[in-house]
Amino acid sequence: MTHLVDIILSFVLLSIIFSFGSSRLQGLIKALAFQGVVVSIVPFFIGHDITEGGVLFSLTTLLIRGIAIPFYIYRFIEKVAAHRELEPIIGYNGSIFTGLLLIVAAMAVSRKFSVPSASTSLLLLPTAISLLVGGMFLLMARRKAITMILGYITMENGIYLVGTTFSVRAHHIVEFGILLDVLAGVMIMAVILQNIKLKMQSGGEDTSLNIISKE
Repeated sequence: MTHLVDIILSFVLLSIIFSFGSSRLQGLIKALAFQGVVVSIVPFFIGHDITEGGVLFSLTTLLIRGIAIPFYIYRFIEKVAAHRELEPIIGYNGSIFTGLLLIVAAMAVSRKFSVPSASTSLLLLPTAISLLVGGMFLLMARRKAITMILGYITMENGIYLVGTTFSVRAHHIVEFGILLDVLAGVMIMAVILQNIKLKMQSGGEDTSLNIISKE
């Protein structure tokens, strides 16, 4: 079971590299959905005592992180015909190289922590750190509001996984607090996306936000 978790988490690390090097918003959303699914099901595989309430909570988290949020953003970019992000602050080749350094650094830093869950999975804590810092990087390295939102949600996935890693007995309490933060972020995101949609319908252009690129 431990090997299965590490295999799945290795794909999450690859999805981070993919997110750094891809300009296609649809691809970024698919990577985000995959990450959301994985961080939601990890508690089932790392030895936590899962109660019926815990199973329900994890499935709810899976629905929100892995399905609802990515689907909502995907529908939005389809409606406004947004496909790519052009001219990022940090180029895509540089972003990929940064992502590789980030993962290596996360591997090195994770060895400094003594975490009970880390003994069952070698990649659990490094993946959590990589998602957290990777989301911050997307927030800083991209110009488009939509991509920044994706970076914020990636960072939230990392925070959620960190909570799962460090809290063995009361992990659902920690995760519930994080989930409330996600819901608050989603409401803010909905307002932002609605304003973007109204702006585009009125024919206006907000160059200061540099919101989306059409292809």
